[in-house]
Amino acid sequence: MALVETVRGYEHSEDLINGNVDDRCKDVDDEEAEEHMKLDNIKPLRIIRKAKRPSKAVEGHGHLQNGGGSSTGTLINTGNRLAFSKNSRRSRNGKGRGLPKKGGGGGKGTWGLPGEELYEDGICTDVRDPNYDPESQDEYIVEETEPEIDDEQVTKLVEPILLEYFEHGDTGDFKDSLEDLNMSKYTPQIAEMAINLALDRKGLQREMTSVLISDLYGDYLSHEDIANGFDNVLRSLSELTLDAPEAPLVVGQFIARAVADDCLPPKFVSSYKGKVDCPHAREALDKADILLTMKHGIVRLDTVWGTGGGVRPVKFLIKQIVLLLKEYMSSGDIAEATRCLQELDVPHFHHELVYEATVMVLEDSSDRAAEMMCKLLKSLCVAVIITPEQMSQGFRRVYEAMPDICLDVPAAYTILEKFATMCFKSGVLSRELYQELPQRGRKRFVSEGDGGRIKDSQN
Repeated sequence: MALVETVRGYEHSEDLINGNVDDRCKDVDDEEAEEHMKLDNIKPLRIIRKAKRPSKAVEGHGHLQNGGGSSTGTLINTGNRLAFSKNSRRSRNGKGRGLPKKGGGGGKGTWGLPGEELYEDGICTDVRDPNYDPESQDEYIVEETEPEIDDEQVTKLVEPILLEYFEHGDTGDFKDSLEDLNMSKYTPQIAEMAINLALDRKGLQREMTSVLISDLYGDYLSHEDIANGFDNVLRSLSELTLDAPEAPLVVGQFIARAVADDCLPPKFVSSYKGKVDCPHAREALDKADILLTMKHGIVRLDTVWGTGGGVRPVKFLIKQIVLLLKEYMSSGDIAEATRCLQELDVPHFHHELVYEATVMVLEDSSDRAAEMMCKLLKSLCVAVIITPEQMSQGFRRVYEAMPDICLDVPAAYTILEKFATMCFKSGVLSRELYQELPQRGRKRFVSEGDGGRIKDSQN
C-alpha cells in the first residue's frame, strides 16, 4: 500500500506539470477500486492455538469479545468478574491453566477427597444438612467415665486373668490387669475366686494364690475385703466339698497362711467359735486353729503348701532331690521316693535327679547302690514320670562332668561303665546314649615283665 501511494504521488506530480491531471485521476480511481476488491476477498488465517485467557490484571475491567472473523478481540468493561459459560470447569478467579482442581475434591454434589471421612467428627453445623440437630450445637463438657460391671461380668473378666496368673506367676501383671476394670464394689470376690480356683489344683498354684493375696493386701485389698472373701468361701464349703472332698482342710490352710502373712487378724478364727453350723466350715476353722497354735506354727506355715514348684530356687530344689535320694538309699521305698519327686512338681528339672543319682553311685562305688539306683530309674522311666529327654540330658551331664568327677573318684570311668551297662540292659538307656559313653584313654606298657616301664615313643 505504501508503494502504491508513493507511485500515485509521483504520477500526480508529473500530471500537475504536464497538465494531465484529469485523465490520470480517473485511472488511479479504477486501480484503487480493484485493489480494495482483492483485499476484501482475502480470507483470514485460522487460529491454531487458543488465545491466552486474560491475566489477573485485566480481571474486573472487562472481557474479550471477538468480532466477526477477526483474530483480535476487545475488552468490554462489565465492572465485575470475567464472563464465562455456565458449565465451564475452569477457575473463576483467572488463575491456573483452566484444568480441574487437583484431587477432585470439593464442590457441590461431590464426595470430597479420598480418606476425608476418617476425620469426620459427626457434628453437623450446616442448617440445611438433614442430620443437623440444633440441640447438639450447645456448649457441652466431655468427662471420662468408667462403666461399672455386674456379678456376671466379674466372673467372666477376672477368671481368665487368674488362670493367666497361674501360668506366669507375676503379681505385678495381675495388678495392671485389674486396674483396667472398675471393681470397687467387687474386690472381696477376687480372693474368693482365687481360692476356689486353687482348690482343685496342686500345691504350686495354691502357693501362688497365697502369694497373690499377700501382694494385693494394702495396695488393692484391705483386711475387710480379704475377711469377706474368706467368709464367702466358708459359706459355700458345703457345695465346694462335692467337687473337692479335701476342700475344708485346704481352706483351713489358706486361712492359717493368710494370718501368718498378716493379711487377716489373729482373732478371725476365734470370732467364728460357736457361730458356725456347717460341719465343713467348722473343720476348716479347726484346721486353721491347729496350724496357728502349734509350736513354731508361723514359721512352718511358709511351707504349708510343700517345697516344690518352679518358683523355688534351684539350690533349694537340688537340696531336696539329694535328700530324697539319701532317704531312698536308706529305706529302699520306691513308692515314697516317687511321691516325694511328684510333690516337688518340677518335671522340667527331673534331669537333676538322674545326674545326682549317677554321681551318688560313682561316689558310693558299691554294687548295692548301683542296683538300687537302676531300679529307681527304671520305675520312674516305665511310669513316664521321667521322660526319655530328661533321662538323656541327665546322663549327658554326667558324661561332660567326668574329668572333674575323676579327680575325687579315680575309678569313676570303670564304675560308670558298669552302671551304664546295667541301665542299658534294664531299658533305661537307649543304644545311642550308651554308645556315647566316654572311655578313658589307657597308657600301654611294653610287656608285663618290664617292671611297669611306660612305653616311649622312641621304642
